[in-house]
Amino acid sequence: MEEKKFDFNSLIGFILLGLIMVWYFYMNQPTPEQLQEQQKQEEIVKQQKNETTDTVIDVAESEPINQITDSIAIAKAQSKLGAFSYAASLPSATDATSTLENELVKLVISNKGGQIIEAELKNFRTHDSLPLYLIKDNNALFNLNFTTADNRVLNSKDLFFEPTLTKIGDNQVLSMKLKISEEKYLEYRYEMKPNDYMVDFSIKTVGVEEMINTAQEVKLSWDLKSFSQEKSVKYENQYSTLRWLHNGDEFDKINAMSDDEETVENLNWVSYKQQFFSSILITETPFKNAKLGVVNLVKDEQVDTVFTKQYSALIPLEIKNGEMNYAMNWYYGPSDYKILTSYEDKNLADVINLGWGIFGWLNKFLFLPVFNFLSSFISNFGWVIILMTIVVRILMSPLVYKSYLSSAKMKVLKPEMEELNSRLPGKENSMKRQQEMMQIYNKAGVNPMAGCMPALLQMPIFFALFQFFPAMIALRQEGFLWADDLSSYDSVFKLPFYIPFYGDHVSLFPILASIAIFFYMKMSQSQQMGMQQPTQEGMPDMQQMMKIMMYISPVMMLFFFNMYGSGLSLYYFISNLLTIGIMYVIREFIIDEDKIHAQIQENKKKPQKVSKFRQKLDEAMKQAQEQQAKKSKR
Repeated sequence: MEEKKFDFNSLIGFILLGLIMVWYFYMNQPTPEQLQEQQKQEEIVKQQKNETTDTVIDVAESEPINQITDSIAIAKAQSKLGAFSYAASLPSATDATSTLENELVKLVISNKGGQIIEAELKNFRTHDSLPLYLIKDNNALFNLNFTTADNRVLNSKDLFFEPTLTKIGDNQVLSMKLKISEEKYLEYRYEMKPNDYMVDFSIKTVGVEEMINTAQEVKLSWDLKSFSQEKSVKYENQYSTLRWLHNGDEFDKINAMSDDEETVENLNWVSYKQQFFSSILITETPFKNAKLGVVNLVKDEQVDTVFTKQYSALIPLEIKNGEMNYAMNWYYGPSDYKILTSYEDKNLADVINLGWGIFGWLNKFLFLPVFNFLSSFISNFGWVIILMTIVVRILMSPLVYKSYLSSAKMKVLKPEMEELNSRLPGKENSMKRQQEMMQIYNKAGVNPMAGCMPALLQMPIFFALFQFFPAMIALRQEGFLWADDLSSYDSVFKLPFYIPFYGDHVSLFPILASIAIFFYMKMSQSQQMGMQQPTQEGMPDMQQMMKIMMYISPVMMLFFFNMYGSGLSLYYFISNLLTIGIMYVIREFIIDEDKIHAQIQENKKKPQKVSKFRQKLDEAMKQAQEQQAKKSKR
């Protein structure tokens, strides 16, 4: 085998090649100016990574920023943002903010996303006396998602807007522009008037038609996690819900305790309502469709939480002739019926739940005017509730009298009913017994249903007021006697443990209301027992059922109202006391059973006119009686 020899020529060649490379790098090393420029570019890359966006973060995730050169990173970022990279190079491309403020509300708007990041209601406080914010600490998001002409997907929340704050008369105007160039931009415009919760808001584009892919939808997203502002999170959550108006005058909502989504057409406004405060987005041009959703965040009634609901809205926006132009409004303020109805062209009255049908009618046209009238000259709302209760009881007293009078008449006829039952006993005589009983009532001029109708007519009052008091923001943080807030429960004793369906505290007003209900039902039962007809065979013992209800109802009231607003419990306490007093006066000083008996006897002597309906009813009862007799014989 041939022995290999060392090749000096190859060694000399490698040495010469190395010297040439050293000389090349030495002659092409960066100058001090180039090093300074390189450092500047690195700072830009760092800023893009930290401040800008998911788009730049996407670059970092696919190719770590510390592993690529400055020129590649800048190229990647510019490529991702496309034409909107101009906005990232402006001095406003920071997390700086602008403020709009009047006597009622303070809004803070961020350059990043051009959105409201703080909304403070200056004249209100939380239950623990802290400033009241509807938006703070990233609990809200307003974003436009759109596709560029070269198919890049961008989000306005990640891009920087340039603010310009001016004044037009007494109005403050903030223009937030996401610029492609000085002449081409996407603009959010806010205009705040003095002493007003409503803020004008618009979205428009200028000269960006070649930058936005009009074949793809621009999607508006508005999300909000509503802060708990009240003492009882559970009670507040029951009256916090998503509400909206569509088709100009059709109102709808999602149940307060449900997790749900709704697709709505021709949306006029959407309200993220808490018990006493609302965040509302209103549009002058109805949105063609929107997906609205709510998630209930209060899962455990024993544990207080920072938030009550998670609201969301996803709304496609239209691009006409290559541009967008939407005139809208923001409302961040109290759910006050008087304030909301003052915006007559917005139709915002349905933001407040005063009940449906006759219940809403009673609240709007009876209880609300009475409440506002009394509170106009009485500063203490506890006395306003008491006086309002007196007014309602006086208005309802004719029904109480009618019911009591019917009970007295039935009591007078009780001996005749007992004689009839003893004369016609058993199931086989039930039809004939019923027929003769109706004849006695007819001759005496007594309607056996007259005692029930007044009680039924009072039911709408009960349900209407059940909606009225939780909606009255005027009661919020207003004290009376031991209650420091009539819109929340009055705790006189804190329990060291939690009782299911009752809570961890003792409220005194529900206890007083339960006691008043017990004595009212006891008084009513004594009156009913006087008129109670003998129990017929096969029929339940009504007297026993009334005794059971007399004990169950107060206990239910005690548990049910312990977590409710003390103003509602105060009303029912005073209402039952007044009803007991009215019943006592009617029984002792107005109703004379001897006169009633004499009047019934006179009525029996008068010729009775039998209506055609009564004739048909008597004939039907007679036929049924005959059929029953034949059946018994068989």
